[in-house]
Amino acid sequence: MESPEWQKMVSGEFYNPIDPYICEARNAARYWMERYNATLPHEMTARTELLQGMLGSCGERPYIEPRLTCDYGRNLHVGDDFYANFDCIFLDEAPIYIGHRTMLGPGVHIYTAKHPLEAVVRFGGKEYAASVRIGDDVWIGGRAVICPGVTIGNRAVIAAGAVVVKDVPDDAVVAGNPARIIRMIDQSVRPEGFPWKN
Repeated sequence: MESPEWQKMVSGEFYNPIDPYICEARNAARYWMERYNATLPHEMTARTELLQGMLGSCGERPYIEPRLTCDYGRNLHVGDDFYANFDCIFLDEAPIYIGHRTMLGPGVHIYTAKHPLEAVVRFGGKEYAASVRIGDDVWIGGRAVICPGVTIGNRAVIAAGAVVVKDVPDDAVVAGNPARIIRMIDQSVRPEGFPWKN
């Protein structure tokens, strides 16, 4: 049974990170990640089974290149055809929800963990978290950072190296630190000569 501190953590309230239940859940995730990251390229069935057994929810045909790093795994939810390249990090104290067909470049970091700004509170050891939501058909470039509490809309593109601190609307391209909208995508436009399927 989940502890009251775990419930506080996933709900965005201040919680005690050294609660025994939370520590046990973190340790379980470490062992699971070691197994996952030790799989070989031809062991795709084993990788899928490990993801389905540990993630909070997992759609069809997930593909995550090792090394995968997360805090708990069970607060990470991914849709169908999710793809993450090498060395992605998910700090999933609060839930991270990622939609269908979303792709992450290498070294993408998604954070939900937060710490109080006031030093006296921070040094008291309490932490809190804010959930991240990422829509369908999103592309996040390598080394981008998604900060706690951010929502990214469907079909958005996050440029490599962007630091996303605010919500991103559907069909937006954002870049920079902090990330800003640099253009909107007209999804009705099709590049000339590309073999689009009907």
